[in-house]
Amino acid sequence: MDHDLVIRGGTIVDGTGAAKFSGDVAISGERITAVGKEGEVAGNAKREIDAQGKLVTPGFVDIHTHLDAQIAWDPIASSSCYHGITSAVLGNCGVTFAPCKPEDRDYLANLMESVEDIPADSIREGVPFNWETYGEYLSAIDAMPKGINFGGMVGHCAVRYHAMGERSLDETPAGDEDIAKMTALVDEAIAAGALGFSTSRTYMHKVPDGRCVPGTYADPEELLAIGRVLGKHGKGVFEAAARLGEGDKEEHLPKTRAEVAWMGQISRENGLNVTFGLSHSFRRPDLYRRVIEFAEEENAKGANLRPQTSARGIGGLFGMDHRTPFRNQPAWRELETLPFEQRVQALEDEAMRARLAHLTEPMLFDMQLAFILTPDNVDYSHNPDNTLAAHAQRLNVTPVEAYIQLNREHKGRAVVWYPGLNQSIDAVGEMLKSPTVAMGLADSGAHVGQIMDASSPTWLLSHWVRDTGQIALEEAVRGWTSDTANLFGIVDRGVLRAGAFADVNVIDLENLGADLPVYQHDFPGGAGRYVQTGTGYEHVIVNGQSFMQAGEHTGALAGVTLRS
Repeated sequence: MDHDLVIRGGTIVDGTGAAKFSGDVAISGERITAVGKEGEVAGNAKREIDAQGKLVTPGFVDIHTHLDAQIAWDPIASSSCYHGITSAVLGNCGVTFAPCKPEDRDYLANLMESVEDIPADSIREGVPFNWETYGEYLSAIDAMPKGINFGGMVGHCAVRYHAMGERSLDETPAGDEDIAKMTALVDEAIAAGALGFSTSRTYMHKVPDGRCVPGTYADPEELLAIGRVLGKHGKGVFEAAARLGEGDKEEHLPKTRAEVAWMGQISRENGLNVTFGLSHSFRRPDLYRRVIEFAEEENAKGANLRPQTSARGIGGLFGMDHRTPFRNQPAWRELETLPFEQRVQALEDEAMRARLAHLTEPMLFDMQLAFILTPDNVDYSHNPDNTLAAHAQRLNVTPVEAYIQLNREHKGRAVVWYPGLNQSIDAVGEMLKSPTVAMGLADSGAHVGQIMDASSPTWLLSHWVRDTGQIALEEAVRGWTSDTANLFGIVDRGVLRAGAFADVNVIDLENLGADLPVYQHDFPGGAGRYVQTGTGYEHVIVNGQSFMQAGEHTGALAGVTLRS
């Protein structure tokens, strides 16, 4: 048969974990029509891609994003588009824009800003809010031009506020009538195609007035009732920003164990996949191991709990183009009032350098964990020789003087990266190698003025596979494709096989990498955010159409709405 496109001679890693092989992938329309070893895929093609020496993988499926607002004004979903992502899940951590009464739109915009650092003014200007129910929200996403595929979970914050108003933030358990309203809203959402339900339990997620978000104090009976709705439909994942280690002082972690237990109960009783974020911190260095143990205990009793983590440290960025690592010092606050070019120019003034070097307040964080990123060295490996403290010691200067010198050398493009979570690279590797742990937590679209972790799959393949060989190529690709797709019930994606949707990456592994994050003002109203491009993605194909080529958008917008 004839084909629209054939990708020939690449190293095929099909996403299932099966051994790689040299072969061809044929595509017609939006589907893959054939996958085979070289010479097995017959027929002519309207177009061919020579993939000799390149990897051919399924497009990556990112299950933890907060692109909920950004898709309304950024159809290519940057920065995800630069790192092989072809499908993304919205609505994580209980924070969504639907269901939403017209009078509550401003409240949900402010809540999203407070929890996920997406500017509320940009949300108000850029998001149409032409919906109330979750089904209407999915229809609105249908109408948005999309370069990649988007699916979403319905969030507890929106559901609880819709049902209970201000009472949704109280610590008092919801009543039977409240739960009935909430389960009806979730029932509508799952029936309309929501990929699942998400909730926030952590005390770190706050509304603007400082209270914890709706759902934080929900009684387990409320959560179990919502889980039964998903069980009734026989579909949908349950996702949580879980309360892990919070309030636990005893070594046996009774509160954390109870938190994992109710998730296990929801999973067992309803046949649901349950996932929640997991990371390492030096504050509780063994907590991640204990949580994995608790999850495995629940799974041994019939649950399917999948904690998810990022492929690297989760960290704040501090650069001359936005926030500096010394921004609590008066002279540095003064510097930040200037445009970027003038900030860089000010470093050439000896008197200004002297003022900047004189610190009057304690430093914001430990410079032993402040890693240097420069345009020629974007290294997230937690190399102790690459910290600002180590660089200062080599130069026999203070950390602030070293930071000034680096930015003079790199014209303001030396960034400090401070991993506040996943602080141990060894702990990250241990989690990534656990069959219980899923890959995710990249948080694309969230905390736009603080972090930029959308390049996590790029780091997984470049560091853990290519540079260190600690994770097998086939397993790394499976982790970002079929495993995440199956966890969220996303059918016919994340795999290269005949009949699957043609979401495909052609990757030059030797040249794969992430560029330096840059702060730019391109959100509605001129608001800023970090953007990170990448190298090595020669082709990104979405639903059979060439979407990105050598890091540039082709103009194609073939993404669709993913429904359960």
